[in-house]
Amino acid sequence: MSRVTVLVAAYNAGKYLEECLDSLTGQTLKDIRIVCIDDASTDNTLSILRKYAASDRRVTIIGCKENRGQAVARNMGIELADSDYITMVDADDLLSPDALESAVSVLDAHPGTGSVLFRLVWFDGNGQTPYPMRTDREVWSGQEAFELTLDWSIHGLYVSRTDLFRKWPYDTTCRLYSDDNTTRMHYLHSGTVRMCDGTYYYRQHGGSLTNGISALRLDLLEANTSMARQLRESGQGREVLAAFERERWINLTGICMFWLRHREVMDRAGATERFRKVWRDVDRSLLPAGLKLKFGYWPCLSFRGYFLQVKIYSSLRMMLRK
Repeated sequence: MSRVTVLVAAYNAGKYLEECLDSLTGQTLKDIRIVCIDDASTDNTLSILRKYAASDRRVTIIGCKENRGQAVARNMGIELADSDYITMVDADDLLSPDALESAVSVLDAHPGTGSVLFRLVWFDGNGQTPYPMRTDREVWSGQEAFELTLDWSIHGLYVSRTDLFRKWPYDTTCRLYSDDNTTRMHYLHSGTVRMCDGTYYYRQHGGSLTNGISALRLDLLEANTSMARQLRESGQGREVLAAFERERWINLTGICMFWLRHREVMDRAGATERFRKVWRDVDRSLLPAGLKLKFGYWPCLSFRGYFLQVKIYSSLRMMLRK
């Protein structure tokens, strides 16, 4: 049994994969297992993984016959985990040499802590930028950490106890956004969440699907609905449910406006029905009064009224920008 299992889901990651694996095999904490899942790559990813597995017994390879996305791939890795703790590292990212040792030291010292965040640094060809954490604290209750992830005041790159990953594996509702749900459930059920001094280096690329003009942006609606369902099923109280429903309502209005601005270049099929479905599912009684009274976010008695309001709100905002 190892101390940490590192999950590396790799799809056509040959360009940066060796840098990632070098940062993992070079960790000061040696008692680790690196589970690499090749998600049906068509480049040299698999050959690189085989090279590392041949030279380091801590590297295990899982091969997928078809590409099914990172969440499915990581869940395959969780099934093999035989460690105290689990973390994930994207195949183009890096860890500082002391990252895992630092996280394990914090988790070992604090049995009531379920998850430990790395220091996060964004990097690209132009340099490095620390993640803008919007809190000065370094210890939070599970609920506090959950609520701080709603607007990503704290990030989602961390090490957790294995039982959290087993109870709440990666959400596979959709390829984008669903992994946010997993982070939030882990933090919420962590007892306490802490920072460590190890660093996660996140490689930034241009043209991210989450930032581009694409109908995939609408997948956030399904991911949010899945999160709301998980919170209800796990018996969360009104305070937690209200915090998330507020976030979901803000996202619904934002995505409606995004679609209205870009509908000429986006696939229109079923978009308004997806909006209607979320409008019906949100528990609008949990929305804070300040939000319900804000034009653009009025719940309204019908979806038609709500959507007309959003259209007017979106048009006014566009006119003011001009």
